[in-house]
Amino acid sequence: MVDVILRLKRVGGQVEGLIRMIEREEECAQIITQFQAAKAALDNTFSLVLQRNLKECLSQDDSKSVEKILKLITRH
Repeated sequence: MVDVILRLKRVGGQVEGLIRMIEREEECAQIITQFQAAKAALDNTFSLVLQRNLKECLSQDDSKSVEKILKLITRH
């Protein structure tokens, strides 16, 4: 999970950078580009965590945990 923590810290740095960009009223296109990069990084990290958790649940034949995870990710 060390890699996940490092990824999340990197995303946190991207968000802090976004805050500074907005405070400095930088160009809208640059802000949107940075938002997209931060969102993609967070989505990729989420996918990694989800994949690992599902693999663990499936390897332990833990259908209740799998069902719970599926409900969490399909809830809008």
